[in-house]
This record gives sequence, structure tokens and C-alpha cells, in this order.
Amino acid sequence: MIDRLLPLIASHILIASAALALGLLLALPLGVFAARHRRAEKIVLGFASLVQTIPSLALLALFYPLLLAIRTLTGAPISPLGFLPALLALTLYALLPILRNTVVALRGLDPDMLEAADGIGMTVWQKLWLVEAPTALPMVMAGVRTAAVWTIGAATLSTTVGQPSLGDVIFSGLQTQNWELVIWGCLAAAALALTADALLSLAERGISKGPRILWIVALALFLAAPVAALVSQIRPAQQTVTIGAKSFAEQYILARLIGHRLEAAGYAVRYKENLGSAVVFGAVTSGEVDVYVDYAGTLWTNEMKRIDNPPRAAMVAGVTTWTKAQRGVTTLGPLGFENAYALAMRGDVAKAKGIASIDDLRGAAGSLTLGADLEFLDRPEWATIRKTYDLRFARQRTFNPTFMYDALKSGDADVISAFSSDGRIAADGLVVLSDPRGAIPSYDALLLLGPKAARDAKLVATLRPLIGAIPVDAMRKANFMVDRAKDKTSPDAAARWLAKALRR
Repeated sequence: MIDRLLPLIASHILIASAALALGLLLALPLGVFAARHRRAEKIVLGFASLVQTIPSLALLALFYPLLLAIRTLTGAPISPLGFLPALLALTLYALLPILRNTVVALRGLDPDMLEAADGIGMTVWQKLWLVEAPTALPMVMAGVRTAAVWTIGAATLSTTVGQPSLGDVIFSGLQTQNWELVIWGCLAAAALALTADALLSLAERGISKGPRILWIVALALFLAAPVAALVSQIRPAQQTVTIGAKSFAEQYILARLIGHRLEAAGYAVRYKENLGSAVVFGAVTSGEVDVYVDYAGTLWTNEMKRIDNPPRAAMVAGVTTWTKAQRGVTTLGPLGFENAYALAMRGDVAKAKGIASIDDLRGAAGSLTLGADLEFLDRPEWATIRKTYDLRFARQRTFNPTFMYDALKSGDADVISAFSSDGRIAADGLVVLSDPRGAIPSYDALLLLGPKAARDAKLVATLRPLIGAIPVDAMRKANFMVDRAKDKTSPDAAARWLAKALRR
């Protein structure tokens, strides 16, 4: 566990420190200016307050299309994923407490003291540096401490845009119900926030009341953390392959199966997990991600905007041609199994209601609750299913994929959008409803390579044996090893088990 946490802690400190530093550079001069100009105060504080009303996860996500559009329009070599969008979003989040406290502190200064400073002939800068700043410092530092704690906490969300942080283990733990990962991630983030707050508090006390050595030591320790984190990130030059993954167990397992093979071939690997379907495909087209696994039906409907439903082989061929011609992405081939969307019910409930197909569901849907993963209800596949079968559920709820199955058990959902390669379908005695009208496309798992990876003959030769090598039964067992309630294994261990079970 500690081996996994240490690099994430270093990345977490780096992104949070960079955002806080940039926030200070922006907020302090803006705060001083706003304290002297009422109109500027309204504009600046209004903007910072507006930013705070945007959910932090949405703010992070919004920078992806924004940076992507800027890069497309200008050709600037900027990345829409990873450090930059996380830095910009977290910086905006850090502004308000520093800005507000600076304005309030400067506005609250004793007028007689300021008049005395003017009376002895101080310049504007002398008055700011020698009179206003020392007096306002305690309140400004309180704002900085608040911003530091907020930024460290919000940095856990940067994992959703591909920036490594302690959010990696928290999100992965939530998706696989591995509470040990969640607890360790939360404890580490909380420890960082409390430590930062304590050091800044000591620095504030040392500056205000002395002794001088107190604030020097406290600030030195505070600044040493990002420096140490930066040094730990420096590695000897080695070819590094970035492997992408979405946010469910099968993707974690396949990412590590690929990673283990590449490491054995001499590559260094890094993982960018918990990415959305559109984000990870955009990342492989831009070269931010070198390798990942996606599904034919997802690319067919989401990226190609196709609504027809050809046979599996034709769909795979169509996707292969389109990704190469339109996006420069190489489809190395199908892995050998399909992970299709399917509507599933508890076996006893389906039997009691006489439901075996989606057609049968149409008459009963008005009294049932549909549970779906976070993407399903906005995907074109659901629109096609709903239109084809004229389905109108009484309620629709969204869950993390892992929790959908628990919702079905507890009765919080009557029907879920299950995944056909999920081992819990058989383990939980679920019934997969047949699709007699062929509304659901096929979802062959495809190994995709970005432009740089596709040109690497050694990498291609290392991964090619995976093509057609993973039977669906083996994938289900590996998924169940991670998803089951008892005797869970990690995605890493499941990937090693799967590697031994491969056909080649």
C-alpha cells in the first residue's frame, strides 16, 4: 500500500502547492487593488464567489473541452488533460478566501494609523509594506490557511482529468468497494491538509508575535514539501507508456494486464484511471494516453454517432477503419470478449413478474425503478432502447457501476444497466433480459493505440498476443475477484491471475 501511496502523495502535494502558489500570486495583488476601489471589489469578489458556486468536479471537467478547443483553434502545445486543467481549476478555487480576507483586513485598518503614516511622509508602497501588510497579516494568513485546506481537499478530484493524486485510490476504492483504499486515501489527504494548516498557523504566529525562528522554520518546512515531491518525481530517462482506463473494475484490471506486459518488456508505465468515455478517447487521439481498451458499441454510438446495429464483425471493422482515418488511432484488434450493456433484474422478481425480455418489460416499466451507471442515461444506446421498446420507467436513478448491483439487491432499483462480462450477474442470480428487436449494439473489447504507441514496433509486438486471447469466462472471473463482497483481490492481483489464464 505504501508503495502505491507515496508517488500519489508526491503528485498531490505538487498540484496543490502549485495551485496555492498561483492563487497567492493572483489573489494578493487583486485583493490590495480591490480594497482601494469599490467597483473593482464588487467585480473581483463577485467572480471569485461565482467560481465557488460551481461544483469542483464540474469545474475540473469544464477545463477539458475548453483547453481542447484552445489547442484545436490555436495549435498551441497545451494538454487538455493532467496537470494544466487541474492547476487552473484548483487555482480558481483557492482565490476566494485569500481575496476576501485581504480586502476585509485592509478595509478594517485603523484610519488614524493610516493618517499618521501619511503624515510622516510615507509613500504608497512604504505604507503598504511597513504599516498595512503587518497589521493585516493575521487575517490574510487565515485566508491562506483556508485556501490551503480547500485546495488539498479538492485536489483529490483532479484524478478525473488524468492528474495523479490521492483521488486515484479513493475513486478506485469506491468503484471496487475496497474500503481500505478509500480510508487510506482520505487519511493521507486529511493528514496533508492538517499539516499544511498547522505549519501556516505556526508561521503566522511567528510573524505576528515571534520568535522569528518560528516562522522561518515553519515556512521552510512548508516549502520543503513540494521541493521533496518534485525531486521524487524526477526519474532516469526511460520510455514511459501512459495507459488509460475508465472507472470500473474491468478497466482497472485490463490496464494492469497491459502494464505488466509492458513493464516486462522494459517500459516504464503510468496509469490515468477513472476517466470518462469521451475524455479517454480524446486523450488517446491527442497522445495524452498511449494505450487503453474501449468497446466497439461505445465508439460506434458515442464517437461515430451511428444508430444502426450491424453484426459484430462489421461493427469492429467499421470502428477500426473510422478510428484510424478520422482520429489517427490504431485499433490493434478485439481482445476476444464482449462487454455489452444489458438490462438485468433479480431472478426471483423477473420470474414473479413474468419478464424474460425487454419486450416483456414494456408493460411493467411504469411501476419499476431503473438503476443505471453514471453514463448510461445520457448515451445514445439508452435513447435507442427506450425508443425501440417504448420504455417509460416510473423512476430512473444513477449509481456508480459497483453500487448498481447493491441497489438491485436492496430493492432501490428493479432493473439495472448491467455489463455482460460482470461476474456478479451469475453470482447474484440475475436475469439478463433478451433483446429481441436488436436495439443494443455489440461491445467487443478493442485494444486502442495512440499515434506514438502505434509507431513503436516493440510495443505493438508486446501487446499483439493479447488480441483474441481473453475469453469472456476468464474476464468474468477476474472481474468478480475484484467486485465480490468477500475475499476481494486488487485489480493488480486479478490482472496477474488473468495473465495466467490467457490463451497465450
